[in-house]
Amino acid sequence: MRFNFDAKSVAIALAVAVLLVFGIFPIALLVIDAFIVDGHFSLDNFREVYVNKSNLMAVWNTVKASGLTMLFSTAISFPLAWLVGRTDLPFKNVFRTLIITPYMIPPFIGAFAWGYLANPRIGYLNQWIRAVFPFFEQGPINIYSMNGMVWVLVLFYFPFSFLSISRALEKMDPSLEEAARISGAGPLRVLRNITIPLTAPAIAAGALLVFVAVASAFGIPSIIGGQARIQVVTTRIISYVYVGTTEAMHEATALAVVLLMLSIAVLWFSNWYLAKREYFTLAGKSTRPTLVELGPWKWPLVAVFAIVCFVFAILPIMALVMTSLVKTMGRGFAFDNLTLDVWRSVLADDATWRTLRTSLYSSVLAATGGTLVGLLIAYLKVKTRMRFRTIPDFLATFTNATPGIVLALGLILAFSGKFGLNLYGTFWILVVAYFVRHLSYAVRQAAAALEQVHPSLEEAALSSGASWLRLFKDVTIPLVGPSVVGGWFLVFMPSFYELTMSVLLYSSKATPAGYHLYHLSSYASPQSAAVLSVLILILVLIGNLLMRWASRGRVSL
Repeated sequence: MRFNFDAKSVAIALAVAVLLVFGIFPIALLVIDAFIVDGHFSLDNFREVYVNKSNLMAVWNTVKASGLTMLFSTAISFPLAWLVGRTDLPFKNVFRTLIITPYMIPPFIGAFAWGYLANPRIGYLNQWIRAVFPFFEQGPINIYSMNGMVWVLVLFYFPFSFLSISRALEKMDPSLEEAARISGAGPLRVLRNITIPLTAPAIAAGALLVFVAVASAFGIPSIIGGQARIQVVTTRIISYVYVGTTEAMHEATALAVVLLMLSIAVLWFSNWYLAKREYFTLAGKSTRPTLVELGPWKWPLVAVFAIVCFVFAILPIMALVMTSLVKTMGRGFAFDNLTLDVWRSVLADDATWRTLRTSLYSSVLAATGGTLVGLLIAYLKVKTRMRFRTIPDFLATFTNATPGIVLALGLILAFSGKFGLNLYGTFWILVVAYFVRHLSYAVRQAAAALEQVHPSLEEAALSSGASWLRLFKDVTIPLVGPSVVGGWFLVFMPSFYELTMSVLLYSSKATPAGYHLYHLSSYASPQSAAVLSVLILILVLIGNLLMRWASRGRVSL
């Protein structure tokens, strides 16, 4: 039998093979490991895990925190998105930028900030309240509780819901709303009978996205919930892995499989629900909506919006900066308590620069590999007619939807030397983890750009005698360049400050900045953690500006 290998097929096959080996194999191995005991199929791992009341409570806490965060996030997002997108609210562009600022802040850094603000003993908010109302001996705000954990989760995950709803409102055909107004319906009736039903799929998609993201979160539950002894599934998995025995690893995989099944079930329900709701929000005409006039409510709503933006976006950053400048947290932010010694100490510490270099190098390699593999997977999906061409794209999405803690556990099982490749404890397992976890961002950006490239351009190059490699290098990549660069940054940025997988995969030789920051805050110096948090926020802001510039404004966090 004779096989005809051309450059295009080989390149695409290599990209798909990399995805299968480093993304799908570890997840499949984790699921198999959970059901195999002493070489035989068994449910004993699950029985041992779920007779333990602490594990059942962790599952309940996960569902409770995720459900409450989903409900509150949706309740907050819709009115804010409607005010920004459908009314004549002044300064709406400024408010929109501020309201999605928490989306750019790593959630675990937000947890540190709210710990500094609302620690019941030395939190700034509590100190200010006690200064005004001295009859409070402690508190009155306690961030280290289930309510406090949900509050912080809402602040840093509601932008998922806000962005989903606001994009739907921007694209919605306004003619139905205008017809209702012409027929005499008031603004509230139009909102209730037209706007909300038309945006229901986006509301549902945003809500379920929040649920899955919160269920997979580790940073906020560990930093806020850990102080209140509230365990969730991700923190229990970490506890089992740190025990280090074979039995503990089996129990960790059993918990991880349940988390994976929960994510898959929610995503399946989301797709099933959205497939049934066939709403057409684009009509091919001008979609510039008629804005609802707020009348006398305009300036009171501006005040409310300003307070919301201050609490959501500005107050946490202020807390980090203030903490980085104080000598002793218990004395508050007073002039005689300010110092730059902590900044000098952190900037002079070799560990700071060593961990930042580890994060930088691993993120650059993950982003570069992800961009190359993502571009080939997107090319396979968009520009070929091969059978099963959409499957690699689906698999990349699946690895992105898989909770980070589950993926990290799978990588430990797959690449600890048992199957010929030992990456565990090395720098390279961080690169693989970040690459697999964020690959779908590069695929989506490249696919969206490739769909806009007309086939006649490639056909002209091929008919002129160009090889596929030359066509790909000289025609395709230059045309999709800005979006591909945007995809590179979308992989790089979350990899740079990643925490959840790093907690399991770090080693003494390769400690990323995210884990170093977590260690400083939990076991060493909160002030040093605040300095490193501010440094990371500055780097994230610079990265976001670079991403907007390189992608010509098409991509931003």
